[in-house]
Amino acid sequence: MINGQVSHWWQQVGAPVPRPELPGDLTADVAIVGAGYTGLWAAYYLKQARPELRVVVIEQRHVGYGASGRNGGWLTNAITGGREQYVPSHGRDAAERFQRAMNETVDEVIRVSTAEGIDADIQKGGEFNVAYTPAQEARIRSFAASEQQWAHTDLELLEASAATEKINVAHTRAAVWHPHCARIQPAKLAAGLADAVERLGVEIYERTRAVEIAPHRVRTTHGTVSADIVVRATEGFTANLAGLHRLWLPMNSSLIATEPLSSEVWDELNWSQGETLGDFAHVYMYAQRTADDRIAIGGRGVPYKFGSKTDTDGQTPAVTVETLSEIMHRFFPATRGAEIDHVWSGVLGVPRDWAATVGLDRQTGLAWAGGYVGTGVTATNLAGRTLTDLILERDTELAGLPWVNHRVRKWEPEPLRWIATKGLYAAYGIADRTELAGRAKTSPIAHLADVVTGRH
Repeated sequence: MINGQVSHWWQQVGAPVPRPELPGDLTADVAIVGAGYTGLWAAYYLKQARPELRVVVIEQRHVGYGASGRNGGWLTNAITGGREQYVPSHGRDAAERFQRAMNETVDEVIRVSTAEGIDADIQKGGEFNVAYTPAQEARIRSFAASEQQWAHTDLELLEASAATEKINVAHTRAAVWHPHCARIQPAKLAAGLADAVERLGVEIYERTRAVEIAPHRVRTTHGTVSADIVVRATEGFTANLAGLHRLWLPMNSSLIATEPLSSEVWDELNWSQGETLGDFAHVYMYAQRTADDRIAIGGRGVPYKFGSKTDTDGQTPAVTVETLSEIMHRFFPATRGAEIDHVWSGVLGVPRDWAATVGLDRQTGLAWAGGYVGTGVTATNLAGRTLTDLILERDTELAGLPWVNHRVRKWEPEPLRWIATKGLYAAYGIADRTELAGRAKTSPIAHLADVVTGRH
């Protein structure tokens, strides 16, 4: 079993050929910090719109080294923190427009991948979430009723028999499915997108760490880049930048990938249309059937490291591997004999109110996008297009979406955020265990944790 080494996705395709380091001080029209999905999508659309711009991307390791090359491969339409949060401030129509934009973004990623010849194992099979305890069933039915009041969710509630015909999860009580999601191979998308932006003339400098982002400049370990616009696209690594230690909390997430499973196992699981798979636990899981017939399944693992330390190589504790394996075996008893080939971890960015944001301060030339809390495979593309509109001062529908220029207070200082995060995820774990033991209603411990985290 391989532990760490960035991710199974990168092991599968091989680490990218190293690109040059920043050669020293230089000047650009737009400097982008971070060569993950956000930075690469922003560079792609900027050069598509204005080929004459000099766009420079700075990356501390290699393209797709962070969450973009480690995630679960869910290209889905979820709005970070839920669309309902925008109704009081922007109105229901704005929230509806946001949801429609996310639906369309799923198809936009697929369109660009096809146009640019990026084979990222994309299969659009929708998103499937299952309930397997009485409390989860109550939550999923309430969720379905709420979602079906919105215009662009296209969500179906599936009773147990219909749900197991789609994916045969043991002890299924009910499930929901919607069509706006595709399975992808994350590293293939990151590598292909990097090649595409370079063909457009974007300069990518790797092994160059940004030390400080300031108005119209980025100070790095290899020189300073001066630019009219500086885009911060650092997601879970934002806490490492000077002055931004408490902006977004770097939340840890972990995955395991099995060996390729036999056709007999897949016949029993009946999981064949590229659906992504999740559940309605409080400490939720996420999974996909990979193009080479593995199960890749993820969850929170050890959610936070003291002092906002960020994961680098992806080393994962044995207890996390055991926990994720137990979830997989509970879902699919036929996998009990399967070997785990690879385990890895990475960080994602969590704002204090769990709401992603994209914006530009025209006076300082500082732009940003991130805080996706796990929805970034899709949201990064929308952010890249929105950043392009903001930078080029285009008055578009995307530039008017409710997440644009959203601001939020910082996280509490240590040790408060470590104590809070550790305690809250322990509370969610206790709630899940009591519900697995038969508790019929959502644990009040989970309700309290939701209030404290700002998730509700």
